[in-house]
Amino acid sequence: MAKNSTNKWKIWASVLFVLIFFCLVVFLFSGDNFGVLKEIFNINSTKEQVQQSIGKLGIRAYIVICIMAMIQVIFTFVPAEPLHVVSGISFGLWKGLLVCLIGILLGNTIIYILNKLYGAKLKHFFETNIDFDFNRAKASKKIALIVIILYCLPAIPYGIICFFAASMNMRYDKYILITGIGSIPSLLLDVGLGHITMSTSWLVSIIVFVAIIVLLILMWKFKKQIFDKINLYIKRSQEKEKNKVGNYNPFVFNCVGLGLYGAIKTKVKIKLKNNVGKLDKPCIVLCNHGSFYDFAYAGKLLRKEKPHFIVARMYFHHKLLGRIISATGAFPKSMFTNDVENLRNSLKVLSSNGVLAMMPEARLSTVGQFEGIQDTTYKFIQKMDVAVYTIKINGSYLAKPKWADKIRKGAHVNAELNQLFKAGQTKTLDIKEIKQKVDEALYYDEWKWLDNNPDIIYKHKDIAKGLENILCVCPKCKQKHSFTTNKNIITCQNCNLTVQVDNRYQLQGVEFKNIAEWYAWQTNEIKKEIQHNPNFSLTSEVELRHLSTDGKSCTRHAGNGVCTFDKNGLKYVGTQDGKDIEKIFTLDSIYRVLFGAGEDFEIYEEKELYYFVPTDKRSAVMWYIVSGLFKK
Repeated sequence: MAKNSTNKWKIWASVLFVLIFFCLVVFLFSGDNFGVLKEIFNINSTKEQVQQSIGKLGIRAYIVICIMAMIQVIFTFVPAEPLHVVSGISFGLWKGLLVCLIGILLGNTIIYILNKLYGAKLKHFFETNIDFDFNRAKASKKIALIVIILYCLPAIPYGIICFFAASMNMRYDKYILITGIGSIPSLLLDVGLGHITMSTSWLVSIIVFVAIIVLLILMWKFKKQIFDKINLYIKRSQEKEKNKVGNYNPFVFNCVGLGLYGAIKTKVKIKLKNNVGKLDKPCIVLCNHGSFYDFAYAGKLLRKEKPHFIVARMYFHHKLLGRIISATGAFPKSMFTNDVENLRNSLKVLSSNGVLAMMPEARLSTVGQFEGIQDTTYKFIQKMDVAVYTIKINGSYLAKPKWADKIRKGAHVNAELNQLFKAGQTKTLDIKEIKQKVDEALYYDEWKWLDNNPDIIYKHKDIAKGLENILCVCPKCKQKHSFTTNKNIITCQNCNLTVQVDNRYQLQGVEFKNIAEWYAWQTNEIKKEIQHNPNFSLTSEVELRHLSTDGKSCTRHAGNGVCTFDKNGLKYVGTQDGKDIEKIFTLDSIYRVLFGAGEDFEIYEEKELYYFVPTDKRSAVMWYIVSGLFKK
């Protein structure tokens, strides 16, 4: 009912708009209005003839010029400069400026209303082929400044700038103020040119006119370089904003962290234990990473210490989510690649006597077991030589596995905060000793932990849902990516093997006791395949996605192509933002190919993310497995 009401309102608003517009056009062509317009825009007319012609209209002259200024904004292909110059010739500087400005504000208002009515449907009408990244600009916090700059540049009609500003969904008062102020400099220039022509000698007029024309030609000639500079400015300002250490806001931290913790606690029995009391600062806190919700458990333990968590860069590119995460004190990291900004921010936290919290595995556990840490982390710990603490979490993976869609009721999660090194201790140890102690402190195996907790029962009607995105090789027929799941059943579509998953994740109908054993077996099978076939490779058609520039999501569509992974590394051949490319990630540059279960596989390169969505999303796990096997 509400939808029908909205559609009727749109129809009536459209009809009213068309009627008003029709009446204005009729007015322009009525009486001697049109004849006068032909005279004043005749290129052979002198300024005296223009003034004489416009004088015939009397008060109507102001209305006619105002309406034309409005139409020029709406119809972006109509040039604005001649009208503004004529206004300056006809009315003088300030009157001419005011008349054109009123018309422009009316046009801006109409575009604002049209955007509210039709939004994306009008996008094509206002699109233009210029070298400006509108999507990235939309995500900038300096949107007002950007809009004003756009008004000062050649090649961008007013209507396009207005539609861009209107699409930001800002309030009307802010919108009309920004677009009004933005239009004044160029409007003042045009109207001023007409006024000079009217009030000075022909020689001065020619000199000023030629100077302005030369300036516009130069700006047009170098417009690509100008737009490149502006795009670079916007990009750098966004990166600076995304990369900075978040200003810790205790209210936001508590609302987000404790809110999430409270929501989890309605389904999960949580036991937290702080064995150290107050932390010695500055310090590093290391936490194992079995589940996405580990941030909630660690945040609860550290909430009085104002921790700064390191979080995957992708999440900061969602405008709202990024702001919320930053307000908790977190800052971004490009996983498994050199990230100078992250290092700088980490040093900033420690130098300011803060708490640096990280999940050094840098990815969610695939099957609830410790996945290893990059050597650079151990080197960083040694060099910083500050106090180091660990948060060991058990049960979080089984409460919400990487491949699952929901938390399991009846789950238990235990988390303990302990001290691993005192300040000044790591300098006395070599990297091997640091690695051994860190790995021992963080090592976890959810299946052994579950065996030691026989009373835990997981309640979920679709407990097997998502396992087809982790278990990719059938133990009976060896077919890959042939599994479907339904409630607690896994079925191979090729050989009809049926496996049941019970309420403790134990498997019936297959020789493996649990998911981890099955995953280890399939990894070994793939390893044999690689060893026996020197030309082994993975290939898939993919959609390429990059980090979002408009802030509406974490990633954006960037192209389509084919990915291949072999002993030389990963290669993408396809399109990227409309251009054909061949992108190669050598094996030496890859620590691991990250993956989202049933979603994607991905690689960070400095501050950019190559996020590949394969045709069969179940195959994403294979790229992760193979990347690890090729690196051994």
